[in-house]
Amino acid sequence: MNKIGLIIAREYIARVKKKSFIIMTILGPILFAGMMAIVFWSATREGDQKLIQVIDESGFFENKIENTETITYQFIQADIEESKESLLRSEAIFGILHIPKIDLDNPEGIKFYSTQSPGIAIEGGIEKRVRGIIEDEKLANSGLDQELIDNLRSYVDIQTINLSDTGGESESNSGIAFGVGYVSSFLLYMFIFIYGMQIMRGVTQEKTSRIIEVMIASVRPFQLMMGKILGIAAVGLTQFVLWAVMTTALTSITSTLILDQPTITEQMANETGVDAEQIEAQNKAFDLSGVLDKIDVPKILVSFLIYFLGGYLLYGALLAAIGSAVDSEADSQQFMLPVTLPLIFSMMMISIVIQEPHGTMAFWLSMIPFTSPVIMMMRLPFDVPLWELVLSVSLLIAGFCGTTWMAGRIYRIGIFMHGTKVNYKTLAKWFVMKI
Repeated sequence: MNKIGLIIAREYIARVKKKSFIIMTILGPILFAGMMAIVFWSATREGDQKLIQVIDESGFFENKIENTETITYQFIQADIEESKESLLRSEAIFGILHIPKIDLDNPEGIKFYSTQSPGIAIEGGIEKRVRGIIEDEKLANSGLDQELIDNLRSYVDIQTINLSDTGGESESNSGIAFGVGYVSSFLLYMFIFIYGMQIMRGVTQEKTSRIIEVMIASVRPFQLMMGKILGIAAVGLTQFVLWAVMTTALTSITSTLILDQPTITEQMANETGVDAEQIEAQNKAFDLSGVLDKIDVPKILVSFLIYFLGGYLLYGALLAAIGSAVDSEADSQQFMLPVTLPLIFSMMMISIVIQEPHGTMAFWLSMIPFTSPVIMMMRLPFDVPLWELVLSVSLLIAGFCGTTWMAGRIYRIGIFMHGTKVNYKTLAKWFVMKI
């Protein structure tokens, strides 16, 4: 055990002293905060002013489509074919909205012409405005008073309350839960992948340089493998903690500087025609100051550390075995995909899990050790029962022990093999070989 500790210390000290580690530890939070600042700035800045010409042959929409801060609707009387030719020649006109004579009960044939794709916000805003005017026209034709029609419209904000077995109540927010779960899952995926690859590269380099043959003279292969895995895990945790602290500080400063700008919700409302009450309700729902009240932060942090260690150790052991079996990184590609495929698959399944976080598929994927780190972190903000969390962690620990034992049997043979053409049949022989 003392030898494993020495190897852990060697790996940890050697890596944290590297210039690349120091530079990335400092630059990582700065780059992340910078990207966040760019995202906020891009979302809150006023877009370029756009002119959309409207040819209304139906007579229902004349001067009823309201302008926004970035879009001006200009009603014209012109032939559509001539207008399309003008659109191609003019850079001032963004697009042409052509509304033919339509049946209000079946409004078909409305088209928007543009020399470039309008984007979801603009397209959705046009559809919403046209739909609203058609609905108003149909209601007006029904004989109802316009003031009565306006009073009939209302926005409903449904508050979600979770009930516990003890009768307690707690407020939840699916948007916040999704955001926290997705960020946690992505960080786990990234760290497991990055530091797992470091293990494989480190083992391969030491094997190629024959340094490992000298080290084996004083330690057992299994001790060397475990020391390397745990040492790099300590490096990963150190960098993660530093990133978390520095990113939180920089992001807070960035947010403070930008919060006096219009919110993303308000910008989308300007494009899509959402009313003021809905803006206020959405801003309240996504108020970041109340995020910590809606999620169990200690539970998320502790679970993140557990799943990071468990997932990293599970994949790290397998990647160490691959590194010991090959003579170069190029030779490792044939073994990389089968090992990392479950991790990639778990990221692909997030969109399915988020639709039903307590469903059968989500449950089983959060129990299988190869997918549980990513999937369970995605589910945790949605109040996963404690027994599921305990079972998932227990299976992950069992999976780590199993993969470590299996990887150790391959590692003890592979580190001594040079110039051998390795395939899956060869790995199977090394696994059952007795030495």
